[in-house]
Amino acid sequence: MNNNDENKSMGELFPDLNGPESPVISGVAHDRSEAQVTLRAVPDLPGVAAQLFTILAEGGINIDMIVQAGAATGTADISFTMPQAQTDAVETLMESQARLLGYDSLEVNTQVGKVTLVGVGMKTHSGITATFFKALSAKNINVLMISTSEIRISAMVPLEDLDDAVRAIHTAFNLDAEQIEAVVYGGTGR
Repeated sequence: MNNNDENKSMGELFPDLNGPESPVISGVAHDRSEAQVTLRAVPDLPGVAAQLFTILAEGGINIDMIVQAGAATGTADISFTMPQAQTDAVETLMESQARLLGYDSLEVNTQVGKVTLVGVGMKTHSGITATFFKALSAKNINVLMISTSEIRISAMVPLEDLDDAVRAIHTAFNLDAEQIEAVVYGGTGR
């Protein structure tokens, strides 16, 4: 890629993805192998997130979704997801670096699952995001975290609701709901 390609979208870089035969939505995937970690009341200062994610990277932890919510108290809650198999390592790392990071408490939730809607036409069709979240809402499924890109929308939901979430998204987008489709392994690109 040359420097002129840096600000181009996937559709601009690969125009064949935008052809008339390209489906707006190509499928729904799910992942039940992730865990959600939340650090409560982290100092809301420049460099704290860099310290946190450097510690995790040096510990070999694969991060998927990230959410930071600031408070008027000068602190923030930082939540992230990673493979459930790395939960013990994350807890050990966070406890060993608690003083450096300055957080109040650590919460680990292994009862989460991710549902993802994928399609190269999503960025050029309005209403996709609304339909996605309306489908989850209609089934009374609470969304814990959200992550998006030009070609996907992912939502972390309670694990007990994951199968219903996948079916609801299938139905909302008129996809085959007979089976729950592909599994996506968070942070691995597989």
